[in-house]
Amino acid sequence: GVPLLRQRLRELPDASDVVVAYPDEGAHKRFHAFFPDYHAVVCTKVRDGAKRIVRLKEGEPKGKHVVIVDDLVQSGGTLLECARLLSSIGAKRVSAYATHGVFPNESWKRFLPTSSEEASTVPAKRAHDGAASASCNFAYFWITDSVPHVASAVRGVEPFEVLSLAESIANAIQI
Repeated sequence: GVPLLRQRLRELPDASDVVVAYPDEGAHKRFHAFFPDYHAVVCTKVRDGAKRIVRLKEGEPKGKHVVIVDDLVQSGGTLLECARLLSSIGAKRVSAYATHGVFPNESWKRFLPTSSEEASTVPAKRAHDGAASASCNFAYFWITDSVPHVASAVRGVEPFEVLSLAESIANAIQI
């Protein structure tokens, strides 16, 4: 999935402003070697019961299109908190990538721009250019089709974009 993401990042209109963020140290360890040509932003999280506290560990998101990279997303709580933090400290836009979009109980709906759940818990603020802000409107959310029912559900739904693994798998097994 990462080569597909890298290709997509090169195609973005603001490709020169992209920095790659990791929601925690584990994601940084798993993925940083795949993005040596991008500046890194690393967040750290502390769980206090059900509550997550996300802090910036290193990097500079101000004025950048920050793409949060992780291996899988379920409820999306950590991604949302990370996006809120990055937006609050000046990220121009926030996007996300997860190889495996598991999203039990249709939790992917938390990432819709007009999600009533988020709107009821977070003040709706959008920057004049449509950038992500405290309301966590993601510019893009890329997932692979490794979880087929989720890929089908989000295909064509903003901010989601499904990256197909079919060609990569076919090439790997030389079909």
